[in-house]
Amino acid sequence: MKGCGPHVVDETEYKKLNAEMNQFYDKACEDEVKPITLEKDQLCVVFSEELKCWCRAVVKSIMYCADHYQIECFLVDYAKYTFVKSKDVRVAVEEFLQIPFRAKKCRLYCTKPVTLRVNFCEDTAKIVPAKRWDNAATRYFQSLLKATTQIKAKLCSVEDNTFHVILYVTVEDEKVCINDDLVLKNFAHFEEAKENIQSPAKGQDSQTSSNVDSSPVELVNPALAFRPVWLQEKVPMNLETGHTVSSSSLEKTYKRSNMDLNVNNESRFQNVSEERSFVFLNNKIEPTSILEKAPLHDSLKKELAQDEFLGPNFTESYCWPAVARGCDVVAISYQGNDPFLYIPPVLAFLQVESCYKALPKRNGPLVLILCPGWRKAQLVFELLRKYSTCSRPLRPMLIILGKKKEEAETVKIQGCEIIVTTPYSLLRLYEYHLLLFSGLCHLILDEIEVLFSEAAEQVFVILDYYKKSLITEEWKYSPHQIIAVGTQWNKHIGSLIKEFMNDPYIVITALEEASIYGNVQQVVQYCVSSKRTAVLLKIMDFTPNDLQKVLVFTNSVDEVEMVHKALESNSIFAFKMHKEMEFNFKDFLEHWTKSDSNGSRVVLVLTDDCMQFLEITDASCVIHFSFPSSPTIFGQRLYNMSDNFHNVIKDSSDQDHQQARSVIMLTENNECHTVGILRYLEHAEADIPPGLGGVLEAEEKKKFARPLCTYLKMFGSCKNRTVCPDRHQINLQIDMLQNMPSKTIQTSGYVTVLPLHIVNATNYFGRIVDKHKDQYTILAEEINEYFKETSNRVAAQKVEKLALYGFCEETVFHRVQVVETSSKEENFNIKIKYIDEGRTSQVQSSQLLHLPAKFQHLPPQALEFVVCRVKPIDNDTEWNPRVTRYIHQKIERKPHEARVVLTLGNTVWIDPMVRVTRLSDLKIYVNEYSVRAEILSTGLGTDNPEHISQLERLYEHARVLSHMKNLEPLSIKEDAVSPRNVSELQNVSLQENSSENCNSSKVIMGNDPCDGVAQTKEAEDSSLHPQKCFYPEIKWFENEEAVTVKVLIARIADYKCEFSKEKVIFSACSEGKLYSVDMELYQCILKEESACVIKDKEAIILLRKEKKGAWCKLLKNKNPHVSFDFEYWEGFEDKSPFPVGTKKLHCTTAVTEELVDSSEDSGAESDE
Repeated sequence: MKGCGPHVVDETEYKKLNAEMNQFYDKACEDEVKPITLEKDQLCVVFSEELKCWCRAVVKSIMYCADHYQIECFLVDYAKYTFVKSKDVRVAVEEFLQIPFRAKKCRLYCTKPVTLRVNFCEDTAKIVPAKRWDNAATRYFQSLLKATTQIKAKLCSVEDNTFHVILYVTVEDEKVCINDDLVLKNFAHFEEAKENIQSPAKGQDSQTSSNVDSSPVELVNPALAFRPVWLQEKVPMNLETGHTVSSSSLEKTYKRSNMDLNVNNESRFQNVSEERSFVFLNNKIEPTSILEKAPLHDSLKKELAQDEFLGPNFTESYCWPAVARGCDVVAISYQGNDPFLYIPPVLAFLQVESCYKALPKRNGPLVLILCPGWRKAQLVFELLRKYSTCSRPLRPMLIILGKKKEEAETVKIQGCEIIVTTPYSLLRLYEYHLLLFSGLCHLILDEIEVLFSEAAEQVFVILDYYKKSLITEEWKYSPHQIIAVGTQWNKHIGSLIKEFMNDPYIVITALEEASIYGNVQQVVQYCVSSKRTAVLLKIMDFTPNDLQKVLVFTNSVDEVEMVHKALESNSIFAFKMHKEMEFNFKDFLEHWTKSDSNGSRVVLVLTDDCMQFLEITDASCVIHFSFPSSPTIFGQRLYNMSDNFHNVIKDSSDQDHQQARSVIMLTENNECHTVGILRYLEHAEADIPPGLGGVLEAEEKKKFARPLCTYLKMFGSCKNRTVCPDRHQINLQIDMLQNMPSKTIQTSGYVTVLPLHIVNATNYFGRIVDKHKDQYTILAEEINEYFKETSNRVAAQKVEKLALYGFCEETVFHRVQVVETSSKEENFNIKIKYIDEGRTSQVQSSQLLHLPAKFQHLPPQALEFVVCRVKPIDNDTEWNPRVTRYIHQKIERKPHEARVVLTLGNTVWIDPMVRVTRLSDLKIYVNEYSVRAEILSTGLGTDNPEHISQLERLYEHARVLSHMKNLEPLSIKEDAVSPRNVSELQNVSLQENSSENCNSSKVIMGNDPCDGVAQTKEAEDSSLHPQKCFYPEIKWFENEEAVTVKVLIARIADYKCEFSKEKVIFSACSEGKLYSVDMELYQCILKEESACVIKDKEAIILLRKEKKGAWCKLLKNKNPHVSFDFEYWEGFEDKSPFPVGTKKLHCTTAVTEELVDSSEDSGAESDE
């Protein structure tokens, strides 16, 4: 056999072989020994520039460059990976393959790695077995090999072409067994030898055991990692989907196993249950799972290894080869926001300078990286600056531009090969550098889903510029590549692929996102847990006939048996599969593969641990009878339909595409997952079931005890409300002032603000300074005077959380509060908060001083200030550090005059905030600058006119809701109400409402300092009076058994409805107004059977009559706001939202009386 022989061959044999090969290939004619074709794993001979000789090698990958092919090879006699050009590859002559390869794959015999596992919940740490070696163990092993003067190995066994050895090294004349040494140092543990490992010493000398194939190291291919061991062979690929065709795959599984799968089910399922990774590909990719084999430059590999980079992760193993070949790539992964998906292979490609020879010498960059914001751009730039120096110097450049034109004009991009920027900054730059795209070869879109959601228009403009630049002649011989990476699929990615990419590689390892790419129909079915089986049967009845291959997933063996029994009892032919049963694979395969041809439906009920064993990819419908235990399991279930995923690259008008379907059965036991399901349905643009409509509102109410969202405070809105953990409503119980004296903080008017701790450009902590007598200034002087005496500096004996202490910072003493403690030792680190400045820091516990009680009476003085009506440009949610530094230098510890527009708790919103300077010579004060204007002048901020109004609406809504909870419903005695009284009541309500609105606006929006006192007085007065209530318009109709009342109030935010035998009390809040109704009914009702339903424009109240019959009127006493609904005069049963019977209306008396009432009160209005 080629490359085979004894385990050990004398060194002289290899020297002789090497000399013969060099002599032969140096003299041989190139055309005679040059291979006609090259393919992966082909054995050949290559010339190594590093070794300066011809070497036997195995082809690992082939990359196309501008004028040649670059071949990655493994040198089988030197155990090295190297790159050679195709012109240096020769055919391996038979006579040079007679002795085995020198490179052997070895493992330490019975020695397995361990690691330290820390359990933070139990506060314990223990050494446990691991699947991979710790970095410390690897470094120690390498240090031993470097220091050794002699190495010997004892061959103990051979398994899967791997030598299991006991390794001995000699270090400083001392012989060390590495196996034992690693165990002694807790890097490893011993494991008993497996019985099936063959010993090399049977019947032979231990040094010359039976022949084995000594091919290069064989590594597990991640592309096949999810397949059973006996399926890991080369199989034909579907070029449209990148997957094996399922039916042939299953047939090959059956033929190749050549055994009855009813045997040894337990052991096989044990292997299947191991967690493995799945990937969706549209084109075949050979992944690279270890750093040594990665398509990178050697110096870059060395740099990554020094940084303890363990190797490409699962997604990177598929992305790197495609990116390194210069292909267009779309990658969607849970790690899709990691720049390492593209940085190393792009840097490797840039090292091949010959690829860019055809380009004209212009000043534009070769690579353009678009990031969604300045922070991500900064991260990418730092990584590029670190790793771009590993070989030929590349000059990356970070460009973040504001709205100032002078800034874009002065940018110099000459000699820059990589630009990192944002879409908005790039378009500003392009206005002054029109040749920016002239030499651009690689366009990279980082966090593609964020780019398209925040700046889709700008991204497509940039793509158009890039596409137009490729029309010129020189681009025919130069690379052009677009890379898009992200964590979620976006609908715009389809347009990106079809309009701007050339046969891209699509790599999706987040499989639930692959289902969105594949246009899988998502259906959510609400049901009670006890009725799941009945609902499943209905789903099967209504499933279209073209969905012929159905998988029903459950979480337990009992559920499999229960569902299978239910299906069979309803004449639905189904298979079942779980790890505790014998499975007739042949019978199932026959039905599954023939269901397409005979039109019959095949149903398989199974547990999740069976998926990886079957490897089904052509299912047409997946039913989640049991809710998936994790997003990964959910994605793996959907992966079973991957052959039926829609191909985005094809025309979307293709009518032959069969849409796969996923049905999620949601029960009361899965309520905690409802929000996640709703977000997924919205992301997939699927139909939202009516029952999920109020889920987000309910989820928001759960956050009512959380802190108020920082983005809501700073900008008036939060872009990521569904995932933001903080509260987005005002909670008056939390947000109102706590432990703050009335003189410390004002709710309106002008104040003097002293910023002490600058968080960002518009958010600061500081104090409000009292111009007449500042209590804190007096206290601070007393504290510093007290601690000047050394005898008073008494160290704190016991440090407790939330207690107050003294602390000396340089020469100034402060009051501080302990926020966090990390240990109970004598001297340990603690986190403190300066309660009068708002900042925090880490100090030693021994630095805290006892603070006398007389210095603790004054409440904490630190307040949070927010400057209103300004926000970052380009839809960013964080201030650029440049503007924050500028404002920090300008305002820190300088008093400013500011107008308070809103106060909640310790947070004060101010607008404007002005630095006022006194001109002593002229004895006048002038405005030196406005903070908001200074931010706008940097070009990095923009106007935010809705900031105050949005906060005001939230505050008003919270105030109304709070008032409703404490308000007794307003009772209007209808017999005391005449048309004249009604008009007077309406006029009074209108005046009171106008006055209230006026007061509210004045408190928030005062115009000058003189108004401040008056505004405060009005605010105090208005808080003494309860909020006014309005009486809504009411319509009613009836049948023999019930009365339906419609209360016409649009967009009801909150309501309360109380039923009694003779009365109904209804109150509601809508758009800042409070409505209340107290109805004394004409006759008695059954309160237990009455109900209230809220619609978009009205509340519908159903009153079940105690006695059947017609009512002449609704109320005992006449009310001008109540009228009969003539739309329901003819019939009731078709339009009522309640099942109350089918009788026709028959109340002529009521109609006549209402007509008379409405004519008398036609001039009255029910709502202001």
